[in-house]
Amino acid sequence: MGDVTPFLWFDDSAEEAIAFYTGLIPESEIVAIGRYPDEVPGMGGKVMHAHFRLAGRDYYAMDAGPQFPFTDAISLYVSCADQGEVDRYWAALTGDGGQEQPCGWLKDRWGLSWQIVPDRLIELIRDPDPERAHRSVQAMLQMRKIDIATIEAAAAAG
Repeated sequence: MGDVTPFLWFDDSAEEAIAFYTGLIPESEIVAIGRYPDEVPGMGGKVMHAHFRLAGRDYYAMDAGPQFPFTDAISLYVSCADQGEVDRYWAALTGDGGQEQPCGWLKDRWGLSWQIVPDRLIELIRDPDPERAHRSVQAMLQMRKIDIATIEAAAAAG
């Protein structure tokens, strides 16, 4: 069996989006872009098929019109080592028209959903002490961008 790879359908801005994503995320690159021929009405020169890598993982994308916009049913999960990484990704992806969502989720300016999650959050919500884990989850539920220090303080309270 071949690889299973995400394929993203953009209205008409795939090239701009993948250039942004590959510039933001380390170990990323645009591998190839194929374009619609000029003879295709309204699509000439737009991305017919793009192959790119984010953090070393393959993705594909295309411009194909507004018929199927992104939904919250799928998101890209970014595991962050610390608050600095959370802050950097959050600022970049919510900037220029992105939208903050609850619990570390956001939508970028193209409408693609992302989860910006510090590793420490996962440790705290999986804490073997169910009360600490519960307090961590309750603190997270009050947030948009995850604040590690606030969740650590909530976990320790009690």
